[in-house]
Amino acid sequence: QVQLVESGGGLVQAGGSLRLSCAASGRTFSRYAMGWFRQAPGKEREFVAGIAWSGDSTYLPDFVKGRFTISRERAKNTVYLQMNSLKPEDTAVYYCAAARSTWIATMIRDVGSWGQGTQVTVSS
Repeated sequence: QVQLVESGGGLVQAGGSLRLSCAASGRTFSRYAMGWFRQAPGKEREFVAGIAWSGDSTYLPDFVKGRFTISRERAKNTVYLQMNSLKPEDTAVYYCAAARSTWIATMIRDVGSWGQGTQVTVSS
């Protein structure tokens, strides 16, 4: 099984930036795509960003594309989510996710492992 631990969340003013980190373990002989989801109070969990196991391709939905960037540092088994130009509507708990395959998981049913979540709050 894959264990995921997020960090880097916090409080930031609108227009500011944060970088989230996700440290993975138990992936020595596995090749999983990685990604990020978020969930605001009273709303469904939604896909934010994904990166293939190889790191050759990424996918982000339109509502964050151009503001967020996903990357990975293989030597540290860590995936990052750089968030710039943050908006109040970005406020949510952000969850790191490992897909069940090498393909990016955009649906919850395609996620094999979840992190515990880290809170991101953007003030007006």
